[in-house]
Amino acid sequence: MNEDDQGHTTLPGVDGARRWLSRRSVLIAGASGLGVAGLAAGTATGALPFSEALQRALGVASPTPATQLGSPRVERVYSEARGREVDLVLMLPTKAPPKGLPMSLMLHGLHGTARHAAPTGLLKQLGSEVARKAVPPFGFVAVDGGDHYWHENKPGDNPMAMLLEEVPRWLAARGLGGRDGQPFAATGLSMGGFGALLYTRRRLERRRPPAAVAALAPALITSWAEMSKRRAFRDAADWGSLDPLRHIDVTKKVPTGIWCGTEDPFIGGVRKFISEARPMVAHTARGKHGDAFNRTVVPSLIAFLGKHVPKNA
Repeated sequence: MNEDDQGHTTLPGVDGARRWLSRRSVLIAGASGLGVAGLAAGTATGALPFSEALQRALGVASPTPATQLGSPRVERVYSEARGREVDLVLMLPTKAPPKGLPMSLMLHGLHGTARHAAPTGLLKQLGSEVARKAVPPFGFVAVDGGDHYWHENKPGDNPMAMLLEEVPRWLAARGLGGRDGQPFAATGLSMGGFGALLYTRRRLERRRPPAAVAALAPALITSWAEMSKRRAFRDAADWGSLDPLRHIDVTKKVPTGIWCGTEDPFIGGVRKFISEARPMVAHTARGKHGDAFNRTVVPSLIAFLGKHVPKNA
């Protein structure tokens, strides 16, 4: 089972360049060739090595900035919950979004990162649908969550606390998100789909449920023998306490969309989830695990989330 191909596009030269962006918000320019624009203070050293590649992966490159659909921004922030700096990636439908723009989490899969969290073409589709008013304006926020299924598997590294406590503060500080910067929805791919369902459960426990949850090929594994290979849980009991398949009754009242290829190794768990949860959208079609399938369901994903954007946002 190869979860490296869990819905992201690998970009050359990204990892080695991350430190260039320390704590400065970067607006990735369009295909006009601008490397860095709109820094709050000072100028980053050197050209931004991933701008055009990242735009192509997200599907936002265009002949001129005036016709660009979607606006990705990357910032480096410090997470107390994770004890390290992480990338904060904002995927916005326009360069000048309205204040308080509703935001959905976008959680990456195993061995993924915030920069590679979205399926190919997501941002272009979002920008296009918002521009023609097919859906209300909203955006996505992605952060680096590590490889431990979005929970604290190692002491001092708690990606779930980052999502619950820090992401809303980061969004609010940037004039984004709903009340107190709270994301209105959770979206995730592969391991991130597991994380999105777990996040939904935690929000319900706090009596602040998200308006929707969307999972693309979520890693709903049905045996401890298989899950234990990921070294993401202390033992079978730890996994069982967090496994979305064991807590369907808790989250089933939240509007849910789920998409998975029939040749995906996670299809068994997905079918079990669909049978028991009866999600609002349950789409299975021929396809394997990875971006080749995920990109085909982007329009459906955007349409589903668009129906659950808060009306008072």
